[in-house]
Amino acid sequence: MKPNDDNAALPVNERPFRVLIISGSDRRQYNCPGVDSKSRTLMLQMAEMLPADWEIDYEDLGNVYSRARIQSCNACVSTSMALCVWPCNCYEKNSSSEPDLLWDLDMYARLDMADAWAIIGPINWYGPTSNLKLMFDRLVCMNGGNPDENTIEHKDPEKAMALEHTEQWQHMSQNHLEGRTAGFFCYGDEGADEMDATGRPKILRHKQYFDPEAEPFENERDAYAPFVWQCRYGGVEVPDKLWAHATTGKGQKYSDNQAEDMVQEDQFMQVFKQWVLEFTLFVAEKGKVPPNQYRAYGYQRPKNYLKELKTGIREWRLRFGLEPKNSSPQIQKELGLNQDTTLRPHKSEGEKLRE
Repeated sequence: MKPNDDNAALPVNERPFRVLIISGSDRRQYNCPGVDSKSRTLMLQMAEMLPADWEIDYEDLGNVYSRARIQSCNACVSTSMALCVWPCNCYEKNSSSEPDLLWDLDMYARLDMADAWAIIGPINWYGPTSNLKLMFDRLVCMNGGNPDENTIEHKDPEKAMALEHTEQWQHMSQNHLEGRTAGFFCYGDEGADEMDATGRPKILRHKQYFDPEAEPFENERDAYAPFVWQCRYGGVEVPDKLWAHATTGKGQKYSDNQAEDMVQEDQFMQVFKQWVLEFTLFVAEKGKVPPNQYRAYGYQRPKNYLKELKTGIREWRLRFGLEPKNSSPQIQKELGLNQDTTLRPHKSEGEKLRE
């Protein structure tokens, strides 16, 4: 059935079971490349294969011209875990200056509302797509992120670094999506028709640079290992049988390996259907997951005008070399590590070097 977000407010025993399916390919037909992805087809097919009494939510992360993109993670957690806010407060919904697809599509809340996630995507250059990588980077906040930005005055790094050393922080830092299940299905073409009989790219002139025996993965599913282990790190269950890979289009030209070709590959589709079956059986037996203490569903972002003004004042002081006393920027500057004092922070280092 279609998802009803209002059901997320009901007691667990009164709401339907809910699954979120994500298509992770970068492709969409509305702009370059002008063709929808295989993962989109698989997402839609999976939605039809799941039980009719489940709420089935799904989203396609493919690039669409003029639509917001997933903004990059600012790595706040590397300054302090307490600076990384759950859900992410580096960006906001409907922003004109930094539009962010995760917020515009309410992905934090939708991940929170679901009992299980199914992630489907291709392997690009021995790894996942850029959109999926961006999404999971931004999900660092689910792994122990700060659920109360008021404790750090919205985004004050010095307050966050101090909070991280308190007993209060030990109670605040939780895995906010712990208990859910995630399944991953990835696919690839193993070089399509570009490989020669030795397993090397045909057009490669320096053949010695490429050793087929040293390619990264014996099991192609390991291209998605970073996502699997990020989930497991934060208490999201990823059973081995729900982490799968299948090959499609090997030895064929890319133009002959579209979604309409993929669905005619019996062996590939059998692997996919078996993964969907395993997913269905596992999450059905596990059952619904109670919500965690700090929810993204129903989250109301605090008004931060004054706090953002303070952040802006701090930024301008840093531009003039006036770092907060005993702060990391001040210590780095004293040690000669920080050469970042500038009135032009938007200029790249390459631009400044060439002036």
